Amino acid sequence: MTATTDGSTGALEPRAPSATETATATTTFAASEVAEAAARAAERSVQYLLGRQDAEGWWKGDLETNVTMDAEDLLLRQFLGIQDESTTRAAALFIRGEQREDGTWATFYGGPGDLSATIEAYVALRLAGDGPGAPHMARAAAWIRERGGIAAARVFTRIWLALFGWWKWDDLPELPPEMIFLPKWFPLNIYDFGCWARQTIVPLTVVSAKRPVRPAPFTLDELHTDPRVPNPVKPSAPASSWEGLFQRLDRALHAYHKVAPGPLRRAAMNSAARWIIERQENDGCWGGIQPPAVYSLIALHLLGYDLEHPVMRAGLESLDRFAVWRDDGARMIEACQSPVWDTCLATIALADAGLRPDHPALVKAADWMLGEEIVRPGDWAVRRPGLPPGGWAFEFHNDNYPDIDDTAEVILALRRVTHPHPEQVEAAIRRGARWTAGMQSADGGWGAFDADNTSHLPNLLPFCDFGEVIDPPSADVTAHVVEMLAYEGKAHHTRTRKGVEWLLAEQEANGAWFGRWGVNYVYGTGSVVPALIAAGLPASHPAIRRAVAWLESVQNEDGGWGEDLRSYREQEWIGHGASTASQTAWALMALLAAGERESRAVERGIGWLAGTQAEDGSWDEPYFTGTGFPWDFSINYHLYRQVFPLTALGRYVNGEPSLGRTGGEG
Repeated sequence: MTATTDGSTGALEPRAPSATETATATTTFAASEVAEAAARAAERSVQYLLGRQDAEGWWKGDLETNVTMDAEDLLLRQFLGIQDESTTRAAALFIRGEQREDGTWATFYGGPGDLSATIEAYVALRLAGDGPGAPHMARAAAWIRERGGIAAARVFTRIWLALFGWWKWDDLPELPPEMIFLPKWFPLNIYDFGCWARQTIVPLTVVSAKRPVRPAPFTLDELHTDPRVPNPVKPSAPASSWEGLFQRLDRALHAYHKVAPGPLRRAAMNSAARWIIERQENDGCWGGIQPPAVYSLIALHLLGYDLEHPVMRAGLESLDRFAVWRDDGARMIEACQSPVWDTCLATIALADAGLRPDHPALVKAADWMLGEEIVRPGDWAVRRPGLPPGGWAFEFHNDNYPDIDDTAEVILALRRVTHPHPEQVEAAIRRGARWTAGMQSADGGWGAFDADNTSHLPNLLPFCDFGEVIDPPSADVTAHVVEMLAYEGKAHHTRTRKGVEWLLAEQEANGAWFGRWGVNYVYGTGSVVPALIAAGLPASHPAIRRAVAWLESVQNEDGGWGEDLRSYREQEWIGHGASTASQTAWALMALLAAGERESRAVERGIGWLAGTQAEDGSWDEPYFTGTGFPWDFSINYHLYRQVFPLTALGRYVNGEPSLGRTGGEG
């Protein structure tokens, strides 16, 4: 974990990174030495990765996000009255270590200070005993006031503050629990939201209806621009605009809150409670991610579930499993855990690097993945009721929401393993491929969790001012599915061809593809090009040539590739940023698939990977290259820096993987 201390406060001018900004010092190689250096680097990386496999067969790297996870964990404990000194001290140690010199907290390494993250971190440190007069706290408070104070923070931050009376519930958008009764065909029913938003919004409707206020241990007057008028009224947009329409809807819902029939409201909250409890996973969590778990616990507690109730006890225990304790005594909270994703990517990397397919590590990984298959319906069946289940989730436990992206990559990983029980593998792959194909949206693409989750109305709600709340098809997920179907012998299947057509239509004018779940156009392009080649497009196809030309045009002077998260907001950053191991690997995977092994760009990229590798076979990568919500929620997957470089090196040394099957076009 590396704290950001660069002190940056806003958007930076895009520029080529200097040599000192790369993760490690770069060793340069002559052209004749690159192949040998690549082979050595791959071997070291194989040994490094093998040494980090769990005895059960899985891999999992830390999933680093930002300090709002840690702050909200402390706020939850304060609200429920379960705070303890050691946890608070360890969380505060981590939060302080992430503060930058200007007093702010960012949401990704090297990024600008974020108002909501800074407010939540500040409040958490106040709970931990840091006084407002301390220099680091005063700097943060001054910065917050300069940017509009609490009133300018996102809705979710102000909800947390309302729980303690630091903000008025009347000044928050309304979301009534009665929406649980909206039929599945009605606009803004809960299944119009992406699964992560759905699991968060349902419990928050209960919290919004209850409007609890627990006594605050201190005031936050220092975070308002004018403590006497803390809640300025936002002017209304024109009634003819979508924004104006939803503002007026919100005012109507506020009025309804005051007159909502008691029996109907109680029935709605009870239905919401049943919905929440039915979706609690075996490990006590909800959806395998921290935010829905936090809000579900608050909602159920408000509905009378005491802390010793089995549902509550299991939920609280699950949150403790999101904690990563560091050697310095600090405690970091993961928003999620990624063992299935990490394991299938590690399996692919090791196999493509030349590990024999019946190697015990690969067989053990396959056994573990087979044990994680999901064979019962989940919420995805609302849109695909007749589709038989099959597939894999992202996390240890998330049976309600198998992940289309993970399922495609798990199948690609299993195909690389020679298993002692091939019939078991074939059956799992058959179920997974059938389910994945059936989750195709009407437009030909694939989203991450649901089919046809494309209504834009949820994004217009005043409540939804943070991150993505819908799950439309994306180029990266669609590419992984197309690649998997092609390797399953279905390159000419109607679904695969529709996916290819969708991808070709989504290519940007510059030749790149947008990256929804990774940063950003380098990730999208690195995912799509290998898929299109696997599906039968020739390397000479115009779309492939445009992609190759774009990747070559954005290669850094040091030979690597990098793209800053600001590319999600600012066009000038597209394809630009300090070189990173994972992004360099994505670019190389695309170029190698396109037949560019002998090109100067590939030679330089491979040289950069080999030259920046540490002696133990690892790479350093403080930059965030994973995406939860574009710009709003960024992720540093700590295993990305290992699995993707090894995959690229392995394909450079051993050639492209050959997993194609004949037949199976039905």
